[in-house]
Amino acid sequence: MHSTTLDFVPIALMFFVAVGFVAGTMTVTHLLGPKRKTKVKQESFECGIEAQGDARVPFSIKYFLVAILFVLFDVEVIFMYPWAVNFRELGFIGFVEMMTFVGFFLIGFVYIIKKGALKWE
Repeated sequence: MHSTTLDFVPIALMFFVAVGFVAGTMTVTHLLGPKRKTKVKQESFECGIEAQGDARVPFSIKYFLVAILFVLFDVEVIFMYPWAVNFRELGFIGFVEMMTFVGFFLIGFVYIIKKGALKWE
């Protein structure tokens, strides 16, 4: 069964309608909405507590590094599910390809351990 360009017209139409709706809604609310900017409305609001100090307090980048590494290795697992489901149909070549894929991630994992990215101080 071959797909033609006409098969994708409903998807493209739905995409353009969705983007148009979002853009239109944002434009109309911006044009029709109230524009009363006061000092009190421009202040940052956090749970009713008066703001104290600067919100841009520097903290360790380790948190973000661990979060990004988690996402990276989480995505690796997502790619393994289809391979596990189709393991028999893919045969030995599929096995070799998956071991290559896992090998690249193991090299990356060894690299981040050697660099000390997961060490908390």
